[in-house]
Amino acid sequence: MQQQPQKQGWFLGRSDHFAVISTLQARQKPKSWAPQRLFFQSHGSADLDKTSESALIAEVRRLADALERMGPVRPRENDLDAADCFVWKPEERYLSPVITPSRIPLALIRGVDHVRDILHENTLRFAEGFPANNALLWGARGMGKSSLVKAIHAEIAQNPAMKLKLVELYREDIGSLGALLDILKTSQYRFLLFTDDLSFDHDDAAYKSLKAALDGGVEGRPENVLLYATSNRRHLMPRDMIENERSTAINPSEAVEEKVSLSDRFGLWLGFHKCNQDDYLAMIDGYAAHFGLEGGKDTLHAEALTWATTRGGRSGRVAWQFVQDVAGRQRKHLAG
Repeated sequence: MQQQPQKQGWFLGRSDHFAVISTLQARQKPKSWAPQRLFFQSHGSADLDKTSESALIAEVRRLADALERMGPVRPRENDLDAADCFVWKPEERYLSPVITPSRIPLALIRGVDHVRDILHENTLRFAEGFPANNALLWGARGMGKSSLVKAIHAEIAQNPAMKLKLVELYREDIGSLGALLDILKTSQYRFLLFTDDLSFDHDDAAYKSLKAALDGGVEGRPENVLLYATSNRRHLMPRDMIENERSTAINPSEAVEEKVSLSDRFGLWLGFHKCNQDDYLAMIDGYAAHFGLEGGKDTLHAEALTWATTRGGRSGRVAWQFVQDVAGRQRKHLAG
C-alpha cells in the first residue's frame, strides 16, 4: 500500500513511536524561529512520560504565542475614568489619556476678557447639562485661542460634580470623527471635542465629515458632545481660494457656499485680534506676579517691549515666550 504523505503541523501518530513536528512556511514563521522536531517514544505505553509531556506543552504554548503575535492587534479598551483630557488615536479607535495636560490658569489669560466670559458661560451651561453652542475661535495667531479652551475646561472640570472631559481631535483625523462620536455618545460623561488650527484647502473633502457631524447628518451631534475649534480663518478657508472659486465658477455664490457654510454650523464666532501695548504689558505683569519673577516693573516692561520688537509684534504667545526667557535667566520653574 502506498504510504500517505505526512501533513505539516503538530500530530500524534498511532504507533508506539509518537512524532510531534512543528513546521512553518518561510513566509509565515518569525525570524527567531528555527524548525524543530520533538520525538517521543512511549516504551510500550500510551502515555507520554512527564518530561516529554512538559516539553510538548511548552512547545505548543510557544507556537500559540507566536500565532497570536502574527494576528491582528486587539484594540485597547477605552478607560474614560483615567484622566480629564484625552487625545483621539483613530488607527486604534483609542482615547489616549493625558495625565499632565499643557495648560495655564484661566486668570493668566489677559486681553480677551469679553470672549473669555462668553466661552466660559457657554461651557458651563453645557457641563451642567443645558443647551450650548459649538464655538469657532478665530483670529490672530498667538492670542490664546487654544489656551483659553484648555484653561476654561480645567477650571470647570475641577468641580467633581461636572463630568466634563476634553478630547483633542487632530485636524488630519477629522475623517474619523464619526467613529469617535460613536464611542462618546454612549458615555455618562460630557465631552468638549477640541480641534486646533482648523482650516481647509482646495479639494479637501474632510470638511464634509465635520459638517455632517456638527448638525447636518442623520444622527446629528450627540447631546453630550460639544465642538470647539480654533482657526486663523473666519471661514476656515483662504481668502484667495474663496475669490478664485467665485471668479471661475458658473454660479459663484454656490461655488463656495458649501465650504463657507461650515463655519455657520458654529453657533459662536469668537474673534481674537492683535493686542495693544497695554494688554501685552498686563500679560507680563500677570505672569510675573504669578510665578514670582524678580525685577522691577519698569525693567520688565522695557525688556518685554524689546522682546516683542524682535519677534515682530505683540501677542499672548510672545508674552509667554518672554516670561520663559526671564524665568530661565532667574533659574525659576514655571509651575503652579
